Amino acid sequence: MCRLEVNINSNPKTYPIFITNGDIDNLQTQILEQAQSKNYIVVISQKVYKIYGKILNFPKDKIFILKDGEQEKNFNNYQKIMNFALAQKLNRTDSIIAVGGGVVGDLAGFAASTYMRGINFIQVPTTLLACTDSSVGGKTAINTKFGKNLVGTFYQPKAVIINVNFLKTLDDRQFKSGLGEVVKYAFIEKSCQCDEDLNLINFLTANQSKILDRDILTLRELIEICIKLKISVVTKDEKESNLRKILNFGHTYAHAIETLTKYKKYTHGECVIKGILYALEYAFKSGKIDKEYKFLCEDLIKKFEFCSIPRFDKNKMITLMHSDKKADDNTLTFILPTDYARVEAFKMDSNNLKDVL
Repeated sequence: MCRLEVNINSNPKTYPIFITNGDIDNLQTQILEQAQSKNYIVVISQKVYKIYGKILNFPKDKIFILKDGEQEKNFNNYQKIMNFALAQKLNRTDSIIAVGGGVVGDLAGFAASTYMRGINFIQVPTTLLACTDSSVGGKTAINTKFGKNLVGTFYQPKAVIINVNFLKTLDDRQFKSGLGEVVKYAFIEKSCQCDEDLNLINFLTANQSKILDRDILTLRELIEICIKLKISVVTKDEKESNLRKILNFGHTYAHAIETLTKYKKYTHGECVIKGILYALEYAFKSGKIDKEYKFLCEDLIKKFEFCSIPRFDKNKMITLMHSDKKADDNTLTFILPTDYARVEAFKMDSNNLKDVL
C-alpha cells in the first residue's frame, strides 16, 4: 500500500491518501478504521453496489444508493442524503462515506460539509476520474439548471482510500473519461510546481497499451503520479485563488458542453478533451505554442481514441461559458498552454472566443 499525505497549511488540515491493489474483501475494515466513528452512512453508486455490495458488506440500513449519472448531482438527492443522515441520528463525530465516482464524491462531500456544519468525510473512489482527480482536494458541489458545480464548498476529506481493483469492472467509456483528466495532468505538469519530475507525457506515451489493457500495476503508478501533481497544487492553493486555476485546463469549455447537453450525451472526460483541443487551437492561433507542440499534444490524445464531439452553436457556448463560476464581468479566465507541459491563466472576452469557435 502506498500512502501519500495532503497538508493544507492554510486550513490547517492533514489527511492520508492510500493507494492499494489489495483485495476488495478487506476494504470495509480499512474504511471503518479511518472513519473511527460509531455511526456512519455510506453513499454508494448504484453500479458499484450491484457489483460490490455483498463484498463490501456494509449494513443495509446504513446504505444510501445513488443512481448513476451527472444529472443525479442535484438539490433533490442532496436533501435525501441529509434526511437519511438525520434519520440515522449522525452527530458531529460521525462519518459520511462516499463509494463511487465523482458524482457520488461531490454530492456526499457537499452533504458532509453542511451536515451539522461539517462531519467526517471518507472518499473511496471507484472510477479512474475520481481516483486521479476529484477525490482529492476538497471540492464538493451540486449542479443546477444554470450550470455545473455552481453550488458547493471546499471541504477536505478525513481520508481517501483508492483501490485500483475497482477499475477492472469499469465500463470502457467511463475508463476513457478518466483518461481525459489524466491527459490534462500531462499537459499541465510543469505548472503544478511539484518537487518531483514525473514526466507524465512520456509515461503515457510509453505505457499506452498497458493503460488501455488496464494493467493494475501500471494504473497504480499512473494514479500515484496524478495524485502527486494534484497534491502539489492544492496544498499551495486550497481555494483556487491562484495556482489551482490551472486544474481547470479544458474545463470551462467542457462544462458548457455538459450544461448544453444536460449532462446526458457526453462524459466529463470526453468534454474535457474537447475543451483541451479548443485551448490548443486558440493557443496556436494566438502564438502561445508552436505547431510542433500542438501536434505532440494532439497525437497523444489520438493514442487513447477519445470519442469525437461535434461543434456547437458558438453564441450558446459563449453564453454558457459566461455563466461559469470563474467568469468575471465580460471576461472569462481561460487556461491555455504556453510551453511543453506548461499552462497559464488568461482573460478572454467574447470576441476572442468567437474567433476560435
